[in-house]
Amino acid sequence: MAGKKNDKVSVLIPAAGMGKRMAKDRQKQFLMLGDMPVLAHTLKVFEGIDEVNEIIIIVPRGEEEFCLANIVERYKIHKVTKVIAGGKERQDSVYNGLKLLSDDTAFVIVHDGVRPFIGKDIIRKSIELAKEAYGVVAGVPAKDTIKRVSNDMLVEATMNRAHLWLIQTPQTFKYKIINEAYNKAYINDYYGTDDASLVERLGYKIKVIMDSYENIKITTPEDMLFAEMIYKSRGKG
Repeated sequence: MAGKKNDKVSVLIPAAGMGKRMAKDRQKQFLMLGDMPVLAHTLKVFEGIDEVNEIIIIVPRGEEEFCLANIVERYKIHKVTKVIAGGKERQDSVYNGLKLLSDDTAFVIVHDGVRPFIGKDIIRKSIELAKEAYGVVAGVPAKDTIKRVSNDMLVEATMNRAHLWLIQTPQTFKYKIINEAYNKAYINDYYGTDDASLVERLGYKIKVIMDSYENIKITTPEDMLFAEMIYKSRGKG
């Protein structure tokens, strides 16, 4: 069953990157991964979650009709209510989508369009935890040693890896909190590194949940090769 009216869950899928690092003719979100484009894989996951009520996709300006015809309609993503143009930065793109949500939205999930291997269980868990927390983000513990380095490439400090996590998406929030965070960020001309950072700067504590190292963000040709390996390992190649 879809969520109750006062539990309405809206998903914002920023997929407005131009993909310059991918060095391909098409943007990374529209590249084929097995039998579907990367973005279609991502959308199919959210389409299959009963708790999700609507999906808004944010794509590069001028690609709205292409995405609607070749992704949404072709692969029958029925929960998509809008395909809109993104902004200059990812934060601008998410804000464009956030401004279109109705006041009866209870929870907002932001998930990168180029993270096609997100699991349904993580999404459901993030929604459930967001009912009590101010925000919930998926992540994995850092496996490598991390050092802080100066501008002249000298090591300043070795960080305690036990407390360092690599943060991914989905990032899930109560609508009123993420809306407040974005509005205040723009009033102060503040750009954060992710959606949660905008909430954190208001003093809210964010909950981190353990995800999978396979929930990669496809950005470079090497990422695409890794994605194809993951896809084949799941018996879909």
